[in-house]
Amino acid sequence: MIPASFPPKDEIARLTARALLEIKAVHFNAETPFTLASGLPSPTYIDCRKLISYPRIRSVLMDFLTVTILREAGFEAFDNVAGGETAGIPFAALVAERLALPMTYVRKKPKGYGRNARIEGAMSEGQRVLLVEDLTTDGGSKLSFVDAIRETGATCGHTAVIFYYGIFEGTEAKLGAHGVKLHHLCTWWDVLAEARAQGAFDPATLAEVESFLNAPRAWQDTRKPA
Repeated sequence: MIPASFPPKDEIARLTARALLEIKAVHFNAETPFTLASGLPSPTYIDCRKLISYPRIRSVLMDFLTVTILREAGFEAFDNVAGGETAGIPFAALVAERLALPMTYVRKKPKGYGRNARIEGAMSEGQRVLLVEDLTTDGGSKLSFVDAIRETGATCGHTAVIFYYGIFEGTEAKLGAHGVKLHHLCTWWDVLAEARAQGAFDPATLAEVESFLNAPRAWQDTRKPA
């Protein structure tokens, strides 16, 4: 069922950050940084996949994501909802259910046998496809999914995520240059503000995280492996 009325965007951001902290999807460690997929260090890590195990929180955040899409993209903007392999698949299914739309998913690469497909499910030429993912850092991985969708003859001008890092310059411009608009629920700044309000981490850790958020590339450059 499509949600009818929900809080304004800033309150959705705060409540999403609170939910992610509550299920311990947020990890801060300034002393022993995490290694990102890029190989670079970070004092922050978020695991949105944990949401699928918390049905009440999962339901609320999927309602939030659906209403954000309706507010920002329109009520009749899409014909198909596609999830990115693998983290985006459950969230795409939940959003598609709320929007009463077909659901598909996009592989990171062709599976290498059978039809050698990247798109699973029924997607047809001319359909307007919404790409749903769990998060985005700098937007790079989204472009490959968008291109795979467009190769079917469908269009893809929007991607929706639960979490957007919101700290790397040029992310939305990169997506925009590819004809894609980003919709999200919260960023690291929202999580940091809620973590401070809750006293969820010690002040020294939060100060180091803020230092990273203000200048992530500089922070990484001084700490990346030799």
